[in-house]
Amino acid sequence: MEKTWLPSLRVKTPEEGFALAVRMSLENLKAIQPSDEIRERLRIIYEDDAETLIAASQIIAINFQTIAAANKYWPNG
Repeated sequence: MEKTWLPSLRVKTPEEGFALAVRMSLENLKAIQPSDEIRERLRIIYEDDAETLIAASQIIAINFQTIAAANKYWPNG
C-alpha cells in the first residue's frame, strides 16, 4: 500500500491538531496550484492583503474543527 502524508486525522494533542490543520491547508494549495513558481509569485500579491490572510486563516480554522471533531475534542488531554 502506498504511504500517505495523511494516514489519519487522529492526533494526541490540540497543538498537533493545529499543526495538522496548517499542513492540510498547505497541501490543499499545492493540490490546486502545483507550480511552486506560480505559488511564490502569488504569495507576493496576497502577503500584504488582510482580507486574503483572514480567508486563509478561516480555512485553517475549518480544518482544525474537522480534526477536533475526529479527536472527540480531546476530552482526556
